[in-house]
Amino acid sequence: QVQLVESGGGLVQPGGSLRLSCLASGFDLDNFAVGWFRRAPGKQREGVGCINAPDPSSPETNTQFSDSVKGRFTISRDSGKNTVYLQMNSLKPEDTAVYYCAKVGTGIAPCYSLGSWYDFGWYDTWGQGTQVTVSS
Repeated sequence: QVQLVESGGGLVQPGGSLRLSCLASGFDLDNFAVGWFRRAPGKQREGVGCINAPDPSSPETNTQFSDSVKGRFTISRDSGKNTVYLQMNSLKPEDTAVYYCAKVGTGIAPCYSLGSWYDFGWYDTWGQGTQVTVSS
């Protein structure tokens, strides 16, 4: 089965850090761009960031982020663990949300500055989400 499972969520104080994991099973996650999304109570789902499939010839940076998290969040891969991480630093209460990871469909590579990586339509597999709460 093709599956993504998020983990690492929890309660953290403002200004703190948290690392979320997106573990893939049933396929090689390195063959796909991966997006992170979040949904806060009373708000629509929004894109957080993405990481492209490994490609030394990529003409652009391999990660993209929304303006709200740029400079605070990073995304990375551990190919040996078939896992993508979302490192969240300088967390704010407004970061409180359920966080989801998702992979794009075969042949899709939207995670570049000119690509609409935040478009839900690119992604064909989603995790169940993990809760992140930023509060004192």
